[in-house]
Amino acid sequence: METYNYDFLNLYNAYREPSTVHCSDTYMVRYFTRYLFQKAISVFEWDGMPKYWSKDFFLYVLYARGYLAITDIPGYGPIPQNCSLRGLNIFYQPKEVIIANPALKGSPITRTIDQDCVLLKLTPDYAGIIDIVSIYADKMALCLESAGINILNSKLAYVFASKNKNFAEAFKKMFDQINAGNPAVFIDKDLMNEDGSPSWMTFTQDIKSNFIAPELIELLKQIENNFDAEIGLPNNPTEKKERLITDEVNANNASTFAKSQLWLDSLKEGVRKANNMFGLELSVEWREKMGGEAYAGMDLTAGSVQME
Repeated sequence: METYNYDFLNLYNAYREPSTVHCSDTYMVRYFTRYLFQKAISVFEWDGMPKYWSKDFFLYVLYARGYLAITDIPGYGPIPQNCSLRGLNIFYQPKEVIIANPALKGSPITRTIDQDCVLLKLTPDYAGIIDIVSIYADKMALCLESAGINILNSKLAYVFASKNKNFAEAFKKMFDQINAGNPAVFIDKDLMNEDGSPSWMTFTQDIKSNFIAPELIELLKQIENNFDAEIGLPNNPTEKKERLITDEVNANNASTFAKSQLWLDSLKEGVRKANNMFGLELSVEWREKMGGEAYAGMDLTAGSVQME
């Protein structure tokens, strides 16, 4: 097995994940990745799925990989399977799928698309939405991380000038008593300067003007709203304080559902083929109050809208 030094690895990885623009808290990134991915798979509602199918497997493969194959497997019947693509037809689209599953006899199995299997794809370019989820998850994690650092840096700090270790311990004890909420703290006068002034000072760095945590939390909400618009979830642009004009809402409505409607059309085409080929009763639609119903709760009178 070949080994590579860190210079090569850094150069290779920098093309995909520049370290200077990513959140350093990878656990927080994973949290937002799970949160946003589960939000994305809730946009469409699936009905008629056979009881012997695993809906979780179906959705996670479809949204993460971007496609899956539905084919008849002896002993199992028509089932969805993760697959890879092979070959090109006259339109430079895949001709066959290869299903590699240790639980299936004869694996890997090759099937021809639209002859003995249906390729159900989420997007026209056969891609999943992990890239969209990852970008927004990293933005949200970076924003929350910055807010946490800003809150931490907003603490009022004190600086003590200590003559020796004993004086330092005395200052620590005094500070602990103050933070404990004691109504009175008594100190040795030797802790004061020769002129009687305190031998400590506050270290503030203009906390009020540097405190931007509220703006960062608002930005976090705005990033999530942008993600919702990407995947087709109705959202209210909270950063806009004045009343929304009808044309602005209509523009936002069209922008929100344009991409996800394309996904839905692609899914419906695959569902139609699967139903015809295998006698299934699959269906996929917007969830309640999605699509054209998303803004049913708004008052569109007098040229403006008022959110309920």
